[in-house]
Amino acid sequence: MANATKTGLVNSKDTGRVRHTGGCHCGAVRFEVWSSPDLHVFNCNCSICTKKQNRHFIVPKSQFTLLQGLDVLTTYTFNTHMAKHTFCKTCGVQSFYTPRSNPDGYGVAPHCLDPGTVRSVTVEDFCGERWEEAMEKHLTIRSMSKAEGE
Repeated sequence: MANATKTGLVNSKDTGRVRHTGGCHCGAVRFEVWSSPDLHVFNCNCSICTKKQNRHFIVPKSQFTLLQGLDVLTTYTFNTHMAKHTFCKTCGVQSFYTPRSNPDGYGVAPHCLDPGTVRSVTVEDFCGERWEEAMEKHLTIRSMSKAEGE
């Protein structure tokens, strides 16, 4: 079912997903995420994403595992409190978070992934300034946090 790649990571022929690993700047937070090697990244212009230059790709919770660092994570919320902006207390880096658009998944920062597993990155602008309108118009964003078969 799975083949080992040159980097020792597993690539499932059935799903096309690879095991990416990553974390924060200081190394206290480490995670793994199963996703395509071709990332579809959102560039949001809402108030907080603009301030922190947040870009992320969305995965179901079942495809994300926090390997270490639960004790150094803290969370910031505002407005609707749906989004959970989680970041490392030590270095301040947000390597993943729970997006308002997909509370059943995670938004993962592609720039926090370790090198060697990303083949390509496609960036799509998302108008977070007019979040409700943008969500209504977007055809696929809500399904990105659903595992196959859900």
